[in-house]
Amino acid sequence: MRFGFDRLAAFCRDALVALGALPEHAEVTARRLLEADLRGRTGHGIIRLPQYAGRIEAGGIELRPDIDLLRETPVSGLVDGGNGLGQVVMTVATETAMTKAIESGMAWVGTVHSNHAGAAGVYTGMAAERGLIAMYTAVASANVMPPWGGRERLLGTNPISIAIPTDSHPFLLDIATTVTSHGTIKVLAQAGQQMPEGWVVDLEGRPILDPTRADEGFLMPIGGYKGSGLNLGLGLLAGVLNGAAFGDDVIDHRQVPGQAANTGQAIFVMRPDLFRDFDEFRSDMERHLAALRASGGDDPVHLPGDMAAAEMSSRLRDGIPLGDVLLDQLRALGARLDVEDGLD
Repeated sequence: MRFGFDRLAAFCRDALVALGALPEHAEVTARRLLEADLRGRTGHGIIRLPQYAGRIEAGGIELRPDIDLLRETPVSGLVDGGNGLGQVVMTVATETAMTKAIESGMAWVGTVHSNHAGAAGVYTGMAAERGLIAMYTAVASANVMPPWGGRERLLGTNPISIAIPTDSHPFLLDIATTVTSHGTIKVLAQAGQQMPEGWVVDLEGRPILDPTRADEGFLMPIGGYKGSGLNLGLGLLAGVLNGAAFGDDVIDHRQVPGQAANTGQAIFVMRPDLFRDFDEFRSDMERHLAALRASGGDDPVHLPGDMAAAEMSSRLRDGIPLGDVLLDQLRALGARLDVEDGLD
């Protein structure tokens, strides 16, 4: 079944308010979740709401957080999220970085005591919509693989997103530094589909294809040892630099829902006009991206952000699809919380 963005956002908001969230925090979280679904990032969209509800009810997330800017300069900031909802904390961090970048040219803002914040591209996309370049990374909310050559899970999916404004839709890279993410695996599990070979392996390197058994193995890094190194570097910048969890300090927020995660994130934002006239920059960007798209001949090349823009246009028009398993979970949650619109 398909549902409109506003209807699903209202359902999320009402469910979070029923769980005790501040209305303004519920609104922000709902919009960030559904913005992920609009882009086709379903593993980080409304599918996360039941999990968030479980963490809230277990006491793992603070619904009246004291979100504070601990350290700042004209070009930097460290946001203490007070263990609040991750989408709220990262929205504050992104807005802080954008304000500083507009005033000073560029800014790097990190978070500490945050939580899972969903799709990385949602935040870099916020900056690109204002004509700014942005890069985001985070320490993932569970360790899923060892460092290259290791045998102990000490690294997460640690994503990276880069957004660059153009005359049309932004160039928007949004990837995990593992071959896949647990959100994507969860989508496959709910659909009853197998994982491709090369996503997850057991301790002896044998492939695991059943998504319900993914936790028995390791996720694989992109690009072998190079991807593992990139994953590690991003984790150090988003975690250790901020005083957030990293390595064996990271908890699996799915397994211990009542424990604070101390998730760390970081976003860098800059004005393109630091280097050249803004209109010339956008025009050149559009020209080069058009050439890349045309390089496939009769089959246009899809660049980062192209499919997300197409999905957004389609889903705003036709609605966001929800699978049967997820819809049943949402309806059960709505009934338990007495949400007015039960998505029937």
